[in-house]
Amino acid sequence: MGFDPLRESGKLLIVFGAVLMLVGVLLAWGGPEGSGLPGRLPGDIIIRRENFTLYFPLATSLLLSVILSLVLWLVGRR
Repeated sequence: MGFDPLRESGKLLIVFGAVLMLVGVLLAWGGPEGSGLPGRLPGDIIIRRENFTLYFPLATSLLLSVILSLVLWLVGRR
């Protein structure tokens, strides 16, 4: 069977399409302060000081990683 460039290109286009759809949904929802993100999930780290705010979206990053891994796994199955 071997490497089929047309088939692999099709899989890549499916992945890019799924990622673009996800970005579109995030932008359409608007999120907090119009950021386009789904919001602050439990597990996201927020540090507020007098002149400084650090927002580290740990839970959001993990959730997006799981979703993207699932999509890539589904596309890569044979």
